[in-house]
Amino acid sequence: MMFHRRKKEPNTNTLPLSTSPMPSRFRTSSLTTSFKSFLLVLSLLLNFYFLLILWAPYSNTLAPSSVVSRLTSTTRRHVLFAVASSSLSWPHRQSYVNIWYNKKSTRVLAFLDAPPRNSSDESPPVVISGDVSGFPYTLQGGLRSAIRVARVVKEAVDRNETDVRWFVFGDDDTVFFVENVVKTLSKYDHERWFYVGSNSESYEQNLMYSFEMAFGGGGFAISYSLGKVLARVLDSCLRRYGFLYGSDARIYSCVAELGVTLTHEPGFHQVDMRGNLFGVLAAHPLSPLCSLHHLDAAQPLFPDMNRTQALRHLIAATNVDPTRILQQTVCYDRSNSLTFSVSWGYAIQVFQGNVLLPDLLAAKKTFAPWRKIHSNFMFDTRDNPRDPCKRPFVFYLKSITSDKSGIWSSYSRYVEKKCSKSNPTLPMEITVFSRKLDLSIEEMKAPRRQCCNVLPSKNETISIHIRRCETDELISMEL
Repeated sequence: MMFHRRKKEPNTNTLPLSTSPMPSRFRTSSLTTSFKSFLLVLSLLLNFYFLLILWAPYSNTLAPSSVVSRLTSTTRRHVLFAVASSSLSWPHRQSYVNIWYNKKSTRVLAFLDAPPRNSSDESPPVVISGDVSGFPYTLQGGLRSAIRVARVVKEAVDRNETDVRWFVFGDDDTVFFVENVVKTLSKYDHERWFYVGSNSESYEQNLMYSFEMAFGGGGFAISYSLGKVLARVLDSCLRRYGFLYGSDARIYSCVAELGVTLTHEPGFHQVDMRGNLFGVLAAHPLSPLCSLHHLDAAQPLFPDMNRTQALRHLIAATNVDPTRILQQTVCYDRSNSLTFSVSWGYAIQVFQGNVLLPDLLAAKKTFAPWRKIHSNFMFDTRDNPRDPCKRPFVFYLKSITSDKSGIWSSYSRYVEKKCSKSNPTLPMEITVFSRKLDLSIEEMKAPRRQCCNVLPSKNETISIHIRRCETDELISMEL
């Protein structure tokens, strides 16, 4: 029997895997997944790119430490204060520094020409400045110490202190309001070049030196990034500007050569004035109080106190609500036809009748010019009546208490000895209620004055409530 081998029929049900066509529904699903993955990766890359642009618009590269520093807020530990003094003035001027210095929270270095005869344990560390005898000083009648004081900027930067964002420079009789200095500098990016301060209150002083120079007595701040560059070039500037008078003029000239201009902050006060500063303090600009200078030439800020007691009294109020200190708030009592101007933490003025707000924003000339020939000022002024009986009633800060619900500040009436006038509707004390003024950086860039209400008097005490103004509210006496 013969057997015949049958030809193997091709299997039409199977094909080699490499040549098998993929069903269309699987191809579509795979393409969709790949496209979504591509979009996700692209989105992540674009987000990263835009974040780099946002954080470093002026640099092609950004160090990780810079990214971290930009993302954290500026605090007291980020600010290094450098105080210029001398071995002769430090023994009696350090009391000013001790008022605002706190060894636990404030970074301060005092730069002297030689070791002091004595120094308090409450005072900041002392640094002996380097020799500056090789630098020229050609101005007759000037003081060579201006070179040493100017070089404090370089010496402070060259110490390479850790975690510094801002260097703040001032004199040994400059009183800084530290929390407000920190708050003010927080508006600016320390990674960029900033020279922050204010000029003199005297028009003639600015005309003599510069309207764009930060006067050193009022204090000025230099960002860390600018400070590092300025320290490298400062000595060459000091050799070039031997004919200038002061240290602040030398710093300004060198900063100007670097192409940087002054960022004006009116809270820094040179105080080129003498006598009674009441008119200036009671009409403080809408800006945090950062410094006061030349207090040796001024009367005590509060009556019946010496200078040190008065400063401590003001500082105590500042510690309760730093941003609000000296901020002027105006409100009206229509029923009694009275106008109240509250300079929080300092004094309240009470005027008879309706006094328009713009008239209250000008400083009353209770003070004298720094020099007799310097009679023009850089702010609005109005005459202070010579007759004490024509002046407003004044209430000075007495005490402050606070709790979670708010802050109560009490003001006692000051009786002019040369005027016996009285107002039966006015008590001897005014109480002000407010909440802590905690402004965001954006609010500080576009500040708005707050409003207040005069509440019905109880137990012979007038109460005033300070609050935020409504959107379309006007500060005026409603008629």
